[in-house]
Amino acid sequence: MSTRTMVTTMALLLLAASGCAKTPAMTTASAPAPTGAVSTAGARPTTPVASRSDRASNTVQISSRPSVKDFAPIGDVRDIHFDFDKYDVRADAQRILDTNASWLKSHANQLLLVEGHCDERGTNEYNLALGERRAKATMNYLVSRGVDARRITVISYGEDRPQCQEHNEACWAKNRRAHFLVKGE
Repeated sequence: MSTRTMVTTMALLLLAASGCAKTPAMTTASAPAPTGAVSTAGARPTTPVASRSDRASNTVQISSRPSVKDFAPIGDVRDIHFDFDKYDVRADAQRILDTNASWLKSHANQLLLVEGHCDERGTNEYNLALGERRAKATMNYLVSRGVDARRITVISYGEDRPQCQEHNEACWAKNRRAHFLVKGE
């Protein structure tokens, strides 16, 4: 296959895969470990997953996705931040997540919404995917610390909801975050 044909084919594949999603990505239940691959397939809300079973009757119940508007920030659960173009949980963020996990385990009736955010650099599609990977990496860390995955919902806003509006590194660092909201069950 010629180089020109390969380049054209790759461009068409990238164009078809990128789409034009403006809806934030949202996932419920357990998420697999992030792979590092860019995926825009998660840029549309997923359907609810069957994640809870009724042990008495052995039937599976469909867990409906909680409404984002029902969640609110709480001072006991703090945000974490990420390095540029990364979704690995940093050492300083691990300490914060350990504290968040302890709070969540002692408040078992609370549901958690993890919002993945990015700075303004990069395309909308790339930032939605990166925000989702950040939210999933955060969720996976909390699950590894004993928080029930069924209590956690992740959503990506990419660059659409910046915490800081300036155009400099200090501001961009504030926008690269996982933000937490809680809701009583």
